Parts: sequence; structure tokens; C-alpha cells
Amino acid sequence: MTSPVGREAVSNLKFVLRAYGDGKLFGEAYGEGPVEVLWLHGWARGSQDFSRAAAELAGSGVASVALDLPGFGASPAPDVAGGAALYAGAVAPVLASFAPGSVVVVGHSFGGRVATVLAAEHPSTLRALVLTATPLLRGAVAATAPRRYRVVRALHRRHLVSEARMEAARQRYGSRDYRNARGVMRDVLVAAVNESYEDAMARVEVPVRLLWGADDTEVPLAIAERARGYFGASASLRVLDGVAHLVPTEAPHELVSVVREALA
Repeated sequence: MTSPVGREAVSNLKFVLRAYGDGKLFGEAYGEGPVEVLWLHGWARGSQDFSRAAAELAGSGVASVALDLPGFGASPAPDVAGGAALYAGAVAPVLASFAPGSVVVVGHSFGGRVATVLAAEHPSTLRALVLTATPLLRGAVAATAPRRYRVVRALHRRHLVSEARMEAARQRYGSRDYRNARGVMRDVLVAAVNESYEDAMARVEVPVRLLWGADDTEVPLAIAERARGYFGASASLRVLDGVAHLVPTEAPHELVSVVREALA
């Protein structure tokens, strides 16, 4: 199923929205020929984050697909809550539809968590892994909840505080992402921020390239430096001065450069 996307094309390329996997995932296809790159976006973001990078690659003959992960963009939310493993399970059939071992998977932030689990669970399907601004270690972005919030939450669990008061506390003390999430997506976020991926990182067998903004305050560079050690000798780290968390939109050309290295 294809239809043109009503977004201004980059470099005069035509964006095409397609259904993938079981028809519940949608993504933008760039270029023609065998897909060589799969892009996975961050939390509360979308496939459009990669439009400039994907268009640049397509201009040189590299075809790619940027997915809208479940609950974002054109893709519906999952039926049940879960973390990166749940999302990796949804993306795995898409990856399996491409030639085995031919695709570089690029993950930004939450998408990088999903990509890491994909690489650990389905090693033969990937060519390489490119991660940017990815919170792979517990506590990378989540701070301890304020004491007042923890008290209200404990009382709510004992049915001593109403749902309305509990929601008011969530809105007051929760992170921006938490406040904006609703229903199952809030449960997905809670699951994700409480995960850590040391085991998954240690099981990744394909080459790994980490690309980080030196000014990233959401997932600081120290996280990348620690994560590199878990990935082992196959991992490299490149740091971009003057770039913060949104590497795909802040530094698309530099992202393309790293992807080209992974494709070589």
C-alpha cells in the first residue's frame, strides 16, 4: 500500500508512506533498489527526523526506510505495554523482509534501544548498528521522583488517593514525556525508562558506531563512553561539538557520514 506523503521533498525526492510488517507499522521509503538502511526514531518523534539524512543517501543511490514506531506518526499504539523488546518484536518482521545481513539499523534515543535489542536478538539480519543519543543504561535520563510524588503514588496504590489527584501529581511532577503520554503509551514509557541494556549490548555481534552530541544534556556523553565498553572492540565513538540531543535533525550530514562508514 503506497501513497505520496504531503511533506515537502528534500532534494526533489518523492516521499512514499508504506505499510510494513503486519500492516500496523508505517514508514517513509527513500530511493530505489534494495533497502540498505533502516531508521528508528526517538520517543515522541517520528520518521521525518531522518528525512534530510535519508534524502542525502538516496541521492547517491542508497535506499532506506524510516519507520514510525508504534504509537507515533502513522503507526498505531501497541495493544499491550512493554519496553524495547516489545518494539523490537514489532520491527523484526520488517527487518526480516530485507536481504539478510544487508541493512544498517540506525537508532536515535528510544529507537536506539529498540535497535540494540534487535541486534542482540536477530544478529544475522543486521549489517551494522549506528546509535546516537541512546539511553542504554538505567538512570541515563530518569531522575528520582520527588518525595511528594512518591508519597501520593504510595497512597494511590493503597486506594487512599483518588485517580484525579494521582493524575494531578503526575502532571505536576512527571517528566514532559510522561505528562504528554496517555494510556498504554504512558505504560510503555515507564517500562522503557526502567530498563537497562548491559546484557543486550554484550550480545551484539555486528559492528557498532556511536555518534553523540557533545552538548547532549538528555543523554550525556558519559553514557556513550560507558556503553562503548559493553559493546566491546567492535564499537567506535564519534563526538560532534556544538550538537545536542537531536543529532538526526541537528547534524544529518554527519549522521550520513557515519552510516556510509557502516555500509562500507
